Amino acid sequence: MPTSPKYTIPGLTTAEGEKLAGILQERLNALIDLHLTLKHVHWNVVGPHFIAVHEMIDPHVDEVIAMVDETAERIATLGTSPQGTPGAVVSGRSWDDYSLGRATTNEHLGALDEVYVRLIADHRKAQEAVSDIDPVTEDMVIGQIKQLELFHWFVRAHLENSGGALSTDGALSEAEAAIQASDAADVTE
Repeated sequence: MPTSPKYTIPGLTTAEGEKLAGILQERLNALIDLHLTLKHVHWNVVGPHFIAVHEMIDPHVDEVIAMVDETAERIATLGTSPQGTPGAVVSGRSWDDYSLGRATTNEHLGALDEVYVRLIADHRKAQEAVSDIDPVTEDMVIGQIKQLELFHWFVRAHLENSGGALSTDGALSEAEAAIQASDAADVTE
């Protein structure tokens, strides 16, 4: 467990730095989890669109790794120790492990749609929470949201029909979204 910071960046109180670091630690947990989830999908995706999805994921993994590093370094800059160990990530998260193993491209993309819906919503809440305290931290979070939303669009492009409807619409879990995406693919293939 990190101790309270003894200093923070000029212009902020240590309490403000500590608050920002706490918000960013939650985002760090989510981004580390996303990195591992994306690699898991990369290794376990199968089906007719395997190579497209397999190769689509790796550049985004690199972006997420950069976000992890940027977030951890911002936490350290704020005077707090970033917690990046597996135990810290697991104990600090509010969601379950990614639920799919070996599955088709559509199943994984359906499940990833749900992952990104939650992740982006939480990033937006973090952006709102830091907006009145520190514009530098807010700018970092906004930049991350931009990259996450772009990849989410890539995922959703696979799940969208020509009328603009998502096969995962109304899904409440990764597993449900995976089934809906798979069923929709079966109808169109």
